[in-house]
Parts: sequence; C-alpha cells; structure tokens
Amino acid sequence: MVKKAIIISLSGYKLTKMESNIFKKYLPWGVILFRRNIRDFTQLKKLILSIKKITRDKNYPILIDEEGGNVTRLEKIINNKNFSQKYFGKIFDLNQRIGSNIYKYYVNEICIILKSLGININTIPVLDRQYKFTHKFLKNRVYSSKIKTIKALSNICIDTCKLNKILTIIKHIPGHGLAKLDSHKKLPVINKDLKFLIKNDFKCFKKTRSFFAMTAHILYKKIDSKHCATHSPIVIKKIIRKKIGFKGIIISDDISMKSLKHNITKNALKALDAGCNLALYCKGRSTESLKLLKKIPPIDEFTIKKTSEFYKFLR
Repeated sequence: MVKKAIIISLSGYKLTKMESNIFKKYLPWGVILFRRNIRDFTQLKKLILSIKKITRDKNYPILIDEEGGNVTRLEKIINNKNFSQKYFGKIFDLNQRIGSNIYKYYVNEICIILKSLGININTIPVLDRQYKFTHKFLKNRVYSSKIKTIKALSNICIDTCKLNKILTIIKHIPGHGLAKLDSHKKLPVINKDLKFLIKNDFKCFKKTRSFFAMTAHILYKKIDSKHCATHSPIVIKKIIRKKIGFKGIIISDDISMKSLKHNITKNALKALDAGCNLALYCKGRSTESLKLLKKIPPIDEFTIKKTSEFYKFLR
C-alpha cells in the first residue's frame, strides 16, 4: 500500500477500532504522539508496538515533540520541564566547551528513552532566532539570539540524535522568531525585507544536516503578500529549497492551527500544492483523519525516495 502524504495523530492511550481500520484501509506516512496518548512507559510502548504491528512495519515513522521546557510530551515518564533549548543556550554562551558537553549528554539521554519506546523521529531542534519581542509561546523554546549559538547547538542536537538512530525535524523553517503573535491562534505577519531575513532568520537554517524540516505558519509580506510560508510556493521553492538549500522532506506545521484560514482538508492540500512533502494533522480526531486520508494524495516520487533513505538509515 502506498503511503498517503500526511502524518496523523491519535485520540487516546490505545488505538480505537476506527483508528485501527484507518491504518488498515489507508496508510498515513506516519503518526505523531501527544500527552493525551501517554499514561506511562509500558502503555506508550504497547501503543507504539500496536501501530507497528497493524502497519506491518517495524520502522514505521513514530514522531514526538519532546523539546523539553514548555514542550514535553513525556512528562508522565520523565521530568524534562527544566531543560529548554534556552537553558542550554545560556550555558553554551557562558562556556562553549562545557555547554556543548552538557547538551550532548542531555540529548543522548533523551534519545535513549525515545529509542527504548520505539520512537524514531523527534521534532527538534527549534532554529528560530530570538528577539526581544519574540512571542512568549516561543521565547523559551529557542536557543539564543546569537546565530553562532543556534548553529552550534543545533548541529550537536541533530548529530547526537543520528548516532542514536533518531532523526530530527528542524523548525520553524524559514524562521518564526520575528513573529509577535502565537501562530496557533493568529497568523503572524513579518514585514522585514529579504536581505535582512537572509542575513538573520533564514541563516539559522542554512547547511543543516537534518533529514526533515517543519514550516512556519508565517506571512512574509515582502516575499509573498498573499500566502503564509506553509501555503507559499515562493517561500518553499525559492527560499527554503534554493536560498536556504534544504534538500530533505518538508512537513507542514499543524494544519488545524488557527493561523491557517481554510478547513483542514484545504489547508493540507494547499500545503502539498505549495511544495510541502507531507501535511501534519495534530488534533487526533478520527473522523477528521479519515476525511483527510480520503482526499490526500499518495506521497510523490521525491518523498518515496527520501522515505526509502530514512528506512535504510534505521536499519
């Protein structure tokens, strides 16, 4: 069965009958897990095994968003709330050698837990640059205002994850730091010109070694005045692919966020039409997942090739 170009989410601690049937009849590219799916270590491992069993795929893409700090899905298993990217950025800026070693140790420990659960993709690191006015929903999730710090720590994160057979999703490409609004609720608009963005926010994403990237639901008014990055062929093809030079799989941010103005199906299809390789759906409603899977096309040749590379990496 050819995979559909979407990552879905689940409603609870175990697969419902409807969710099981969804995996049998349609095959989403992968699944992302949230707090609502996690009660304890044993339960989560059973849930992941059940997904891999029903898809008959031991390497089926299982994603989680375990950034640490404000964004930790594993809080019922580990206490990761004190360890935000900002926390490690501050240590690194005080002492690069010590900061690098501590961060490498931390990422390695997180990877050991993820791997033991059967998770193979973490939606980290956040490469957005911090500004004084960066919205509070993002402020503790970023490393620093310094591009060198962002580049150094993101490379440690990506490389350490790879050593543990965990792949990463850099976000929010091409940069969310300038946004003064929470894109979960409203569409942020950025008025900076291309020259500024290339030297600053976009630079954080250049020459990354990550296999995946996640888009920003941001309107860059002087690049594409009509479409946010996720829905903009200009931003995806001319900026992310050409200027930044990202060569991996591009995943949309959550298509159910309020910053996108259409219904979830149209949001997903517009993201794919613009150049995203996969759409991401995070609400976990089975009826909506089914509706999406009926409309979403199979993955394209590029994504088939890259998915094959992902599977080879996991062997």
